[in-house]
Amino acid sequence: MATDLDGVLPVRRVSIPVDAPVPTGSVNAYVVGEEPALLVDPQRRTEALDDAVAEVSVDHIAVTHAHPDHVGAVAAYAAETGATVWCRRGREARFADGTGIEPDRTFVEGSELPVGDGVDVIDTPGHAPDHVAFETAAGTLCGDVAIGQGSVAVAAPEGDVRAYLVALRRLYARDPPVLFPGHGPVIENPRAVCERLLRRRLDRERDALAAVEAGARDVDAVVEAVYDRDLTGIRGFARATMVAHLEKLDAARRVRFDREAETVEPS
Repeated sequence: MATDLDGVLPVRRVSIPVDAPVPTGSVNAYVVGEEPALLVDPQRRTEALDDAVAEVSVDHIAVTHAHPDHVGAVAAYAAETGATVWCRRGREARFADGTGIEPDRTFVEGSELPVGDGVDVIDTPGHAPDHVAFETAAGTLCGDVAIGQGSVAVAAPEGDVRAYLVALRRLYARDPPVLFPGHGPVIENPRAVCERLLRRRLDRERDALAAVEAGARDVDAVVEAVYDRDLTGIRGFARATMVAHLEKLDAARRVRFDREAETVEPS
């Protein structure tokens, strides 16, 4: 799928099926521009992605963040194309651990990658500490900040709910034409989706606070009070999510959360 408006840098989405517990069961890689082009989030090599890369001149490779489901083919495509490999400055070690190669260059908030009229970098941590988004005139490649259906994982120890809410609000304020997410189809209604995801997180926070005020005194008790469904197979994720929310509530001095003991009490 390609988004190619008159006079606007084209963005091509390639959906890559993965055998991993990720939203939609697939990851999106993107090819932005043509000559030169930017390859974003190549999870693994597929025939469709090979074809998309072969149709352009990939001179640059970057990732929204270095989680395994977004970086698996960075090294392979870098070796094949000779492209410049970029990462967030200050996160070089994390990038190298995830991709198996060192970056050639780094960017920061406000950097402009030299593709077409420029691809702007926006810091959007929360889902992951190194998370960024790439802004083009056609829309914003938002990685795992937003998804059209369901929700985004913000789980301890890496997830930071406070930072994630800021990232959502930044995307809302910038009001891009569309969002190109890390999973699932293109988001045609960015503000409505950002609002939905914000409400979901704030509702979960209120539920956690209510559980503590009602007598829950450790993470497991909060999880049992907040989640009203069978957690078989996802209990670890649910606990990590709740820890991230309790950390935010503790920072706001609304509860007292002992991270080591995983105990909590009203503030």
